[in-house]
Amino acid sequence: MIPTGTAGSTAAGSGVGPVTDAGPATVAGSECDELGTALERLVSMWRRMAVPGELSSTAAFTLARLSRDGPCRLTELAAHEKVSQPAMTQLVSRLEGQGLAERCGDPGDARVVNVGVTARGEELIARRRAARAARFAELYATLPASHQAALAGALPALQLLAETGSRAEQ
Repeated sequence: MIPTGTAGSTAAGSGVGPVTDAGPATVAGSECDELGTALERLVSMWRRMAVPGELSSTAAFTLARLSRDGPCRLTELAAHEKVSQPAMTQLVSRLEGQGLAERCGDPGDARVVNVGVTARGEELIARRRAARAARFAELYATLPASHQAALAGALPALQLLAETGSRAEQ
């Protein structure tokens, strides 16, 4: 439970948000701690929803990134996934061997080699997303309507937070 001094009150004219006896920064810190903990649990749950034995988390996230953002350099992939370049080189080689990714030239610089997802990789990503979405829908349906509405209402803020975080990493 997030502590608040006066429900919905804000610091006069500050636009800071809820005020507690400890002050607005404490509430924001508490909210961030609770949200962070909930997100960690959700990410863990999301990973467990994956089809077992199909792909490692790093391989799946790498393919999903390539699908979403388009081809990029191996060094960029390694940096984004927080793995070494040799580890990413091995992963990309495995994905190539499975027909899920391919190395391709950069139209702007013939010296550059990019990595892209193949049609087969796109199909795998789509199947994984559909399987997770079906499992998630089952869990979502168990929530009271008020919680479902709260999650739906939070979606734009969560999407903006994800986009902001992605831009900050670049």
